[in-house]
Amino acid sequence: MQRAIIGFHRDEENHWVAELECGHNQHVRHDPPWTVREWVTTEEGRRSRLGAELNCKRCDEGE
Repeated sequence: MQRAIIGFHRDEENHWVAELECGHNQHVRHDPPWTVREWVTTEEGRRSRLGAELNCKRCDEGE
């Protein structure tokens, strides 16, 4: 299910986590070459993704 990003925080390992409108969280790592999300490395980049949608696997699973 697609859910909007409403904020970001760092986890205990200092990785960026997107906060979704449904109340779930999802890691948004920049981990090339497998995951390229350079936008997550800057505050401006993260701010530009507020309101963007990510697929929430937890909502898909009915949580």
